[in-house]
Amino acid sequence: MMNKNTSSDSSDVPTPDFDKFAPSRSSLRSRKRTDVVMRILIYTAFVIALIPLISVLWTTISNGLPQFTWYFLTHNMRGVVGGLYPYGGILHATIGTIEITLAAMIISIPIGILTSVYLVEYAHSGRLAKAISFFVDVMSGIPSIVAGLFAYSMFAILAEPGTVNGLVGAVALSILMIPTVVRSSQEMLTIVPNDLREAAYALGVPRSRTIVRIVLRTALPGIISGVILAIARVIGETAPLLIASGFISSTNTNLFSGRMTTLPVYVYNEYSQGLAACPAAARALSNPCIASIRMERAWSAALALILIVLLLNALGRLIAKVFSVKGSAKS
Repeated sequence: MMNKNTSSDSSDVPTPDFDKFAPSRSSLRSRKRTDVVMRILIYTAFVIALIPLISVLWTTISNGLPQFTWYFLTHNMRGVVGGLYPYGGILHATIGTIEITLAAMIISIPIGILTSVYLVEYAHSGRLAKAISFFVDVMSGIPSIVAGLFAYSMFAILAEPGTVNGLVGAVALSILMIPTVVRSSQEMLTIVPNDLREAAYALGVPRSRTIVRIVLRTALPGIISGVILAIARVIGETAPLLIASGFISSTNTNLFSGRMTTLPVYVYNEYSQGLAACPAAARALSNPCIASIRMERAWSAALALILIVLLLNALGRLIAKVFSVKGSAKS
């Protein structure tokens, strides 16, 4: 009796007609056409986005390689006159760029990361957090020359009027770096799963240790990427460093005393001077006068700046790989 009822019940259940949901041939052809069109648009957009990058790299490399020699990298501009030999180099500008950028990193990275930790882990959308977020947004839109003027004015008050050195330039660059570090670190800390925090708290781990050992290490690759973006944002700045650090033709390794040249300022100074005057007698020398030497030095310095950014990028990726959670687990 049960079998009969069961069979009758199963026969009453309607079976769906899946053929009705099958796409028609015209619909399939339309989908294929749409897919092909979208693929073409995406590849075209990708190629268009690559054109400026490839153009900049090709122009910089082709114009910068002729003067990009060991002599150019190991000499400064002391005693260089026009297009005559010695042709000069970028040693002083390279040292200035590295020192000022490292000093700006030392100032801005701790401030930016600690600010983002407070906003994500402690503030919880309070009034102070909203005020900090507002001022960070305001700082993101500050023109770079205003940051240079602020740093110059601050040291004129704290030290003495007319104070121009590498530290003033580092402070100016750190003002530009902090908003980028704060925003990128804040986003990376926000996407760390709360389950990791709750698991640590359940095991009795203090909040500070949870933030340092779990939250920050989980978000470290993204934080490193944000720091690299901040460095790339400021390492090519010229206007604030013209005001804050000045220009000098000799090598100055003291960040706290004297003017200090950076690569962007060097490029601007060389390019703004234009062609050198070379008499016919100077062109016939064994080391001839080169009229376009200033332009060549500017392009070679720009190439060196690009290489420094690439090296910092590679170093940041390596640090992120070594100290991230996956990297530490493998070791």
